[in-house]
Amino acid sequence: MDAATVERFEANRSRLASLAYRLLGSAADAEDAVQDTFLRWQAADRDHILVPEAWLTKVVTNVSLDRLRSAQARRERAVGEWMPEPLLDGDPMLGPAETVEQRDSVTLAVLMLLERLSPVERAVYVLREAFSYGHAEVAEILDISESASQQHAHRARERVAAERHVSEIDRASADRIVEAFVEAASSGQTERLVALLTDDATAVSDGAGLSRTLMRYADPTKIAQVMRAGFKPSTAKRRMAGGTPMFYSGRVNGSPAVLALVDDRMVGVVALSVRDGRIAAVHGVANKDRLGRASEAWRRRRPDAPLLGSW
Repeated sequence: MDAATVERFEANRSRLASLAYRLLGSAADAEDAVQDTFLRWQAADRDHILVPEAWLTKVVTNVSLDRLRSAQARRERAVGEWMPEPLLDGDPMLGPAETVEQRDSVTLAVLMLLERLSPVERAVYVLREAFSYGHAEVAEILDISESASQQHAHRARERVAAERHVSEIDRASADRIVEAFVEAASSGQTERLVALLTDDATAVSDGAGLSRTLMRYADPTKIAQVMRAGFKPSTAKRRMAGGTPMFYSGRVNGSPAVLALVDDRMVGVVALSVRDGRIAAVHGVANKDRLGRASEAWRRRRPDAPLLGSW
């Protein structure tokens, strides 16, 4: 390929990666999908590609769907076994964030809800809500009819809306929520944590990658007990983390979050979904295989002082 052809692809790389990440929930898988798309772009008869951006979008979407449908992906994503990879806000892979729909579509809470959709429903939802494609364009990308696109979009929106009950908050309010959460969780007083949670709060954790089954909770008192146990120091936890973690306030996938770090290495993320000033959902990720990109992004930043400097 000549330099202009490579540059044409590179101009689309960030958008393609963002689309693939929303579909796959994994930065590494998204990068692989983009690389596969590049190889197909390299091998294509580009003289017959009238709109390269549309062609690349179609290819990366279908490459991602093939990955979602693969036997390996079905095993990994079996109910109770899989969580999306958290990305620090500012990561270009999070993609467009101008509208509420775009910001909402990349939160950990919504990415987990999308797991309940079929691959095609998931693709239609992402293309419509995050990238504002019309039904005619979606139909062309997915090789379906416009009416099918409309039906898939309707079902996907209904299923997501039925369980998505959170509100956006500004950075200052988010920092206050995170600070209050860390103070309550580290205080040993679970009633302080319960007061921060909505009555219908839920929590999901990957168990630090030690279990193949996600840990799920739907009772505020139980959630508070689990969070308190997670923040309670122990020799075993220090050994598992590789040292004594420090806790910072941050944002991942558009949500306020607690970030646990050991020597600038991310060892845990607790993302908080907020509704009316209280925490409606907690998503905890501590599997090191899911935190590599976040760690790299963190090392390029100059963080504020930790919320909790000893554990």
